[in-house]
Amino acid sequence: MSSQKPVPGTGGERYIPYNERTGECSLVYFTRDLSSDGLRNIFSRVGGNITGKAAIKLHTGEPHGPNIIPRPWVESLIKNDLPNASIVETNSYYEGGRYTTEQHRETLKINGWTFCPVDIMDADGTTALPVRGGKWFDEMHMGKNILNYDSLLVLTHFKGHAMGGFGGSNKNIGIGCADGRIGKAMIHTTPGSDDMWDINMEEFMERMTESAKAVVDHFKEHITFINVLRNMSVSCDCEGVAASPVVTPNIGIVASTDILAADQASVDLVYALREEDHRALVERIETRHGLRQLSYMKELGMGNDKYHLIDLDNGGNEISVQDAVKDVVPFKSE
Repeated sequence: MSSQKPVPGTGGERYIPYNERTGECSLVYFTRDLSSDGLRNIFSRVGGNITGKAAIKLHTGEPHGPNIIPRPWVESLIKNDLPNASIVETNSYYEGGRYTTEQHRETLKINGWTFCPVDIMDADGTTALPVRGGKWFDEMHMGKNILNYDSLLVLTHFKGHAMGGFGGSNKNIGIGCADGRIGKAMIHTTPGSDDMWDINMEEFMERMTESAKAVVDHFKEHITFINVLRNMSVSCDCEGVAASPVVTPNIGIVASTDILAADQASVDLVYALREEDHRALVERIETRHGLRQLSYMKELGMGNDKYHLIDLDNGGNEISVQDAVKDVVPFKSE
């Protein structure tokens, strides 16, 4: 659509404190219970709009990926709460264990995603979903099987990301629903460039976010978001066993029907940690200008960056992010 470069100073490296934000508030639910029961409990608060033929978008990981959402948690959720749901994925843009459909199927077996249907949505082609109000795109190419679903649960392992700074719900669908050849190239690569990763910083955040908006607009009210803040390497799950060691403490799970509120609350929880506990992840977020994901979601009208944080572990009382993380302990591998 547009070949313009982003205006300098859009603030992707600057964290905006809560008291500087404006606008309405959304509800964000929080639990410290990092378990299958914790996941099911928080889903029950936001899953009422997941109806009809349901899809679950999650990152199933490169072979033997160490930090992905535990398979038994997802199996329990599907078995008990979404018995007819399919996990959905798309092939990767980079060469690896998910580059072709055949490689992807083998990686799914290796990682244990064998207990329900897994739909590689771009295995048989693409579809173009409209991008409304974007400055980079009028449409985004997605795996065409996205059209086969009535609702979408965006189940995200929140972590760092080599290009995005962090990977939350926005990245999960913005990159993860775009097909592996056309859509992902639209986000990552300037047409004609020899460098397939030449788009970065603010422009990358904006392109990714416009792609996510296409998905959100497509499902309308039949989409919801859960971020699992566990095993948060500064590396994405795309890096598999080569991911950087985890040093950020586990925090819990957040959920909302508002994509911006879910990602903003996740970022706020990380920033609320002690400096020595969040240093690595905050450095990754700010050096990549990843906070532009949040401000651009707000500019595009995708949700609110203010929210009421509801503590499911303590009677549903509203708490601050500082209270939510005050008892967090330094990370220890399980």
